[in-house]
Amino acid sequence: MNKYFFRYILVFLTFVLIFPAFTNAEENKQAVHQTQQISQKAAQFKADMRVLWMEHSLWTDKYIVSTLAGLEDQEKVLARLLRNQDDTGNAIKPYYGEVAGNKLGQLLREHILLAGKVVAAAKSGNQADLKKYNAEWFKNADDITNFLTAANPHYNKKELNEMMYTHLKLVTEIAVARLKKDWDADIAAFDKNEAHLLHMADFLSNGIIKQFPNKF
Repeated sequence: MNKYFFRYILVFLTFVLIFPAFTNAEENKQAVHQTQQISQKAAQFKADMRVLWMEHSLWTDKYIVSTLAGLEDQEKVLARLLRNQDDTGNAIKPYYGEVAGNKLGQLLREHILLAGKVVAAAKSGNQADLKKYNAEWFKNADDITNFLTAANPHYNKKELNEMMYTHLKLVTEIAVARLKKDWDADIAAFDKNEAHLLHMADFLSNGIIKQFPNKF
């Protein structure tokens, strides 16, 4: 009797000790798998945001070239550049909604159109228009900063505003260098602007990932 009783106890204890361990192992596997999925989503989102802002850099530069040289592709290039702004607005819609995404797209379109006016005024030498549109351009940068920081508490307003201003200054450097036909300075300014916008893309995507961790 005692022999069977002890065997029963041994089997029972084995089941109690091993089964939870097996269950925990399965739960850990699932947790790791979920973490990997989240990381992949976050990585893809960051990569997509980088592509959008790299396109911003590339098409802005191409638009400056077309505008200053008076090339026939100017309107086509502008249309493509504006589409990039809509794409950037669309990228935030899964997190902030349709209205907010459209608003960001609109603000970024204004950013581009004002940049075009600044470049055109610089090309013509119209100092009054240059001063006017440059002030409006920086005001638009403030509007973009205010919009984004109001939507996301993880964005530092001062830091983002400085990023926007730096972008405008680098675009200006590109335009001025091309007007002076200083090709080395033009290339250097383009490289700086591209690197800066990639940094800003990471800043923006990191803030969204922090604000909506359940979506990543």
